[in-house]
Amino acid sequence: MSNRQIVITGLGAISPLGIGADEMWHGLLEGKCGIERIKAFDPAGFTCQIAGETPDFKIRNHVPKSHRKALKLMSRDIELSVIAANEAIADSGFVTKATDPDNINIAPEQMAINIGAGLISCDLIELATPVAKSINDGTFDIRKWGTDGLNFMTPIWLLKYLPNMLACHIGIIHDIRGPSNSITCGEAGAHLAIAEASQVIERGNATMAVAGGCEAKVNPLIMLRQCLLKRTADNSNDKPEAACRPFDAAASGSVFGEAAGIVVLEEKQNALDRGAKIYAELVGTGSSTDLNAVYENLEPDGKGIEIAIEQALKEASISAADLDLIIPHGTGIATDDLAEAKAIERVLGDAAGKVPVWPTKSMLSNTGAACGGLDVIAAARAISEGKFGPAINCDNKAAGCNLNVVTEPVEKPIKYVLCCSYTFGGQTAALVLKNTEGDN
Repeated sequence: MSNRQIVITGLGAISPLGIGADEMWHGLLEGKCGIERIKAFDPAGFTCQIAGETPDFKIRNHVPKSHRKALKLMSRDIELSVIAANEAIADSGFVTKATDPDNINIAPEQMAINIGAGLISCDLIELATPVAKSINDGTFDIRKWGTDGLNFMTPIWLLKYLPNMLACHIGIIHDIRGPSNSITCGEAGAHLAIAEASQVIERGNATMAVAGGCEAKVNPLIMLRQCLLKRTADNSNDKPEAACRPFDAAASGSVFGEAAGIVVLEEKQNALDRGAKIYAELVGTGSSTDLNAVYENLEPDGKGIEIAIEQALKEASISAADLDLIIPHGTGIATDDLAEAKAIERVLGDAAGKVPVWPTKSMLSNTGAACGGLDVIAAARAISEGKFGPAINCDNKAAGCNLNVVTEPVEKPIKYVLCCSYTFGGQTAALVLKNTEGDN
């Protein structure tokens, strides 16, 4: 990386463990699980009837009056991202048009925004009438959809479901005028968005950035697809808290959910000059693509993850043995977990059995594009507080997994943390965070 150091000064989250980064963090420390039976819709008939859902909220309470006319254009994903971004910006100490228009302390053109977004599926109620108008002799007719069905769609419905709308609404609410991008790379989206935002600051195109990811997967269409692709844990509907089991011998599939995890990145000297709290420094990033022909699963050797981690460590100028904690992707899909474990073990070498590994999806569920943002927040808090929680549901490590999955809370000084992720499409990403305490 360049001489411009990039630090994290704000954290914001809404997750199955609560509204706010604090609630998520304390839930993780306690080993709480946010996975329950689905409430958003009736899951009867689905092989997997559980998910990680956020607590109830009223989005109008999180949006300034001047923007409330846009509420009808907000999908669930947009709502979650707005809530998390609000908290991250407030936590950083920055004041924007949305928080206090009379005391703004940022130059809007110096703030960038990069958000990882997922596949935003329509609400079924919006599709019901148009689809009904497209039926011909009891069968859906694509031609009738084009001539009749689409006429019953709300004219501006698409504005709710474009992936760039997350960054768009956040940017309008807070008057962010710097570089903007939306990363649509599935579960790797947040890590990639944070990495790109740091590069924007490094290049001098911005002084600060809002970055992270968000996705709401608790939707009948999304859940049906995951069930049909056999990615879900289908044998734990009666015991949701034990369903997601990353790296465990009894792992039977993933559990999907909804969340948003957003951080504020900032040029370090700017943060020091204004006396901001620094959670951690971003010192290494890496990414790769390694597509499996059997797209439902990760490449068996996890080569793409290995490449991303090696790039991140090289950029951070550290060895694998310097790591104090790894937050892996760990979905609970046995074949993918084993591929990831093999990749991490190859990079760690002799340190594989020593460096603590803390999978979080057993508590947070697989929240798609949000999961990397949540993990970076967990890493930043672990660094700043010198502790992390237990890995749950890993009672008996899967054969072939030699990672040091720590099942008890740990308190110790933490200097370097690695976070990594991958998608079913082959994208991988890795970030290395550093403790800045004691730096000049």
